Amino acid sequence: MHHTFNHNMQEQLNQLIHECAKGERHSQSRLYALLAPKMFVVCLRYGRNREEAEETLQEGFMKVFENIQQFKFSGSFEGWVRKIMVNCALQKFRSKSQLHAVVNIDDVKTEYGGNENISAEIGTKELLKMVQLLPPAYRMVFNLYVFEGMKHREIAELLGISEGTSKSNLSDARVILQKFVIKSAQIAKQNIN
Repeated sequence: MHHTFNHNMQEQLNQLIHECAKGERHSQSRLYALLAPKMFVVCLRYGRNREEAEETLQEGFMKVFENIQQFKFSGSFEGWVRKIMVNCALQKFRSKSQLHAVVNIDDVKTEYGGNENISAEIGTKELLKMVQLLPPAYRMVFNLYVFEGMKHREIAELLGISEGTSKSNLSDARVILQKFVIKSAQIAKQNIN
């Protein structure tokens, strides 16, 4: 039974996509309502704040509707939309060319034991806030590596940086996040006492 439900949902989604491709406004609103909440979370990760994330979301959906005829119904539609959102975020980032804005990492050096899962230690909402605090270049690399599962070679190409820079940005981002985590744990402890 469960399987037919999924199949049914897929059918409905495909129907919506076809209607959006014909430019039907009502279907566009429905598709937006369906995907916007998930996509907003993606945009939040890349944006500095809610305003920037909202801009990216709107731009992203404009691109989705402009290019929806190009969706080939192979692979996940959600994945296709997500790619567009990430590209919009990256374009915003590139146009501001903040690529070389880098923090002095010595201010945030900490004992950091390898690559354990930071997000396991803190809630998702808190992690999101911390990721937004990262310098833009670190935020992009961290997101692309951790959430989009890209290789450093791909990230370097996308951002126009070297593979080495991508790697060092990732490890710096992790160090900074670890610092944030330690700090927020200390604050939490103080609040308890």
